[in-house]
Amino acid sequence: MVAPRLSALGNCSRLARGFHALRSYATSSSSVNPTEVSHFNALASTWWDPHGSSRLLHLMNPLRHDFISSCHALKPHSTSQEGLRYLDIGCGGGIFAESAARLPNTATVTAIDPSMGVIEVAKQHARKDPILQEPGRLEYLNKAIEDLEVPQLPKEQYDVVSLFEVVEHISTPAVFLTSCLPFVKPGGWLILSTIARTWTSWLTTKVVAEDVMGLVPRGTHDWSKYINEHQLRAFFEAQDGWGANGGMKVLGCVYVPGIGWRMVAGGERWGNYFFGIRRDP
Repeated sequence: MVAPRLSALGNCSRLARGFHALRSYATSSSSVNPTEVSHFNALASTWWDPHGSSRLLHLMNPLRHDFISSCHALKPHSTSQEGLRYLDIGCGGGIFAESAARLPNTATVTAIDPSMGVIEVAKQHARKDPILQEPGRLEYLNKAIEDLEVPQLPKEQYDVVSLFEVVEHISTPAVFLTSCLPFVKPGGWLILSTIARTWTSWLTTKVVAEDVMGLVPRGTHDWSKYINEHQLRAFFEAQDGWGANGGMKVLGCVYVPGIGWRMVAGGERWGNYFFGIRRDP
């Protein structure tokens, strides 16, 4: 494994001046990267193997729900957690989408992914659970966010729009996030998890996770696409109608071999983290 080139650090310095600067890298109206799609299609058959290539995602899933609940509980605009509508973008094989659809306070889950292979795996796995076959409970679509019709009314929008382990695989993250914003209803939350771009994350995710321990397949991550928390914060601070009155939450998380994922305050400065932003009511 070769350490990141100094030219990459030059890019980091430029990007640190504001996440909105990433807009200049946009070359397409679509967020779909064929190389990324091909990579995840190749992993589709092992998506639901708890000891396979998606093992870390299975282990992280409970923390996703904990973080969403903590966002909903924030004052002064804590929201009802009954009859929630979810849009899971980049759903993969459906680890989060299925678990969200089974919750008693969920009304519906729409889950999308541009990788046909993983969507087929998700649909096949969902057929094993009668609850998930109830009309309107869970719908999988082989689409990118740009392919969905933009909601025109609040009732067509979602209480939770989730992007778990997605933005670090997107070449134009600011453009992609901008496409996601209209799908969040007033008072709803955009929830994501990603990885900070630091020397620590390069060591842990590229060297240790991919090359040494084989926790994830080689080539899963591209360190140059990692996004720091302050860049996300700058992007959303530039948007009108987001994050007012404490409607923003960030929390780091770390994987401990033999123990699992643990929430770690301040971990967003050097590794994996959750980021939540509320659309102003």
